[in-house]
Amino acid sequence: MEAGIARMRDNNLPETIIGAIVVALAVLFIAFAYMRTGTGSLSGYEIQARMPKVDGLGIGTDVRLSGIKIGSISDLTLDPTNYLVTVHMNIRDDIKIPDDSSLIVTSSGLLGSSYISLTPGGSDKMLAAGGMIQNSQGSVDLMGLVGRFIGGGGGGQSQQPKPQQPQQLPPGP
Repeated sequence: MEAGIARMRDNNLPETIIGAIVVALAVLFIAFAYMRTGTGSLSGYEIQARMPKVDGLGIGTDVRLSGIKIGSISDLTLDPTNYLVTVHMNIRDDIKIPDDSSLIVTSSGLLGSSYISLTPGGSDKMLAAGGMIQNSQGSVDLMGLVGRFIGGGGGGQSQQPKPQQPQQLPPGP
């Protein structure tokens, strides 16, 4: 009986070591992903914008300036009176946004994920924490545009003028 217990203990030791290595690698992978994506970096100030459509956006979506991530979306709220979505964005402390800046919802290519692209204005006044960007454009329905193009409902085909009939000359004397 003791020999059977010793044999089971000998067989479980390699399995326990392999299991511990797998758990350690999983913890390292999660820590790497957490640090790499910047999920933990929430220091900054909040700005807001109102938009009619925010398709493809969610909490954690990038806010970019000149293609560089400067923040992320911290919350999305719907105003039930006018049905506009208020987008709350957390921006890095070292980036100051002029108060006449604009933003647009765009995507990283045809199949890429959506993000907010900020275009800085020329004002000397900067947005304070809690400030509102006035000039914003919501997301564009890409499939609707493709459907219009394919269906011929708006552009693409040009109208060719009808050829004129040659004029016949009256019979001569």
